[in-house]
Amino acid sequence: MSEVVRRYVGRTVEPRTAEALAESLLLHLRPVTDALVQTIYEQNPAYRELDSVPPDDLWRSCHDNVARVVQMIADTDRRLGGSAADEYFDAARETGRRRAEQRMPLDDVLRSFRLGGRLVWEALIDEARAQGVVDSDALLDIASKVWEVVDSTSSQVAAAYHATERQLVRADERRRSTLWEGLLHGRAKDRAFVQEAATVLDVPVNGPYAVVAIDNLVDDECTVASLKRRLAGVHVGSAWQVRTHTVVGLLALGAESQDAVLRSLRDAVRAPAGMSGVVSGLADVDVAYRQATLARRTLPSGETGVASLTERLPEALLLSAPELAEQLVQTWLVPLMDVPAAERELLLDTLERWVAAGGSVRRTAELAYCHRNTVINRLHRIHQITGRDLTDAASHLDLGLAIRAIRLFPPQSR
Repeated sequence: MSEVVRRYVGRTVEPRTAEALAESLLLHLRPVTDALVQTIYEQNPAYRELDSVPPDDLWRSCHDNVARVVQMIADTDRRLGGSAADEYFDAARETGRRRAEQRMPLDDVLRSFRLGGRLVWEALIDEARAQGVVDSDALLDIASKVWEVVDSTSSQVAAAYHATERQLVRADERRRSTLWEGLLHGRAKDRAFVQEAATVLDVPVNGPYAVVAIDNLVDDECTVASLKRRLAGVHVGSAWQVRTHTVVGLLALGAESQDAVLRSLRDAVRAPAGMSGVVSGLADVDVAYRQATLARRTLPSGETGVASLTERLPEALLLSAPELAEQLVQTWLVPLMDVPAAERELLLDTLERWVAAGGSVRRTAELAYCHRNTVINRLHRIHQITGRDLTDAASHLDLGLAIRAIRLFPPQSR
């Protein structure tokens, strides 16, 4: 490579120091720049393979950085530090910023600066030989100054790169958060929006989806990363967003059944959570999100685990129409509110099991682990308190909903 530079570097100055040699080299930056660009393409494959840095951009960056490096070598006082030297790092900082924006790996960027340092050193050595400055002390002085400047310049590149990278991460997070909020609030009906959301979140536009809403994860063993891995194990892709009070998961179900996904989640999630029914694509994620949060609300206070909307539709209906839930309680159970809490809970528990048993006293006794006569006595007590005829099978639906309503809206919350 030194031959490439040697053809162009002038030899009219009679230098005796690295500073004087650098001043001579400043007159011949174009051939040095051309040689550096060629070297980068030959020895730093990322610039060819990633194709993220346009040729004109690379040439200008090489030219400006070589110029600054050579200027610092020529100007010993200013390169030693302080505000006066700060301007010499403008090209390095600009390169670090642009390469971060272009997603060029920092290791490859710094490798190019090392290549540039080597080429500048070779050019200075060629000039020194041409001027007869070839003793070992002079060569050592040149090498020391070149690599001192290259090291300080590389540090500035890395600092600018990392600062820009942090800004880009924050911008990406804001963009991702904005897209998530748009999905959850119905913006996916817009074709341009849904395409962007699918690209950024790396999920398909169409296909069966479900949404899960989990109260903030407090279990160190249950994290977003672990949930993604667990779902991937049952061939379900997922995207997650941590919100103020909840963690929301978007599950691309594919061919997997919702039951298999639900089992996988229930094995891992120890916080209160809700899972929606299945929707057909990203355009309906807002519906699925409302379903998931509604399913979460069907869990009794203090209970954890994943509540599935499809398994808790009656409770979801009652939560969606609280005034009707109140009317059911008023019609069927309000007299029980005046009974002492312990007895009220015993009677409600028996009544709930009796409805679940389809009005069978024998089956109710089995479910309640008591004698059938005990069940009969409790049902009679309920009849006395409420004045309602419990033997009418047509009333079982209303009564079952009323019991669910009082579980969802317990007396202390009424």
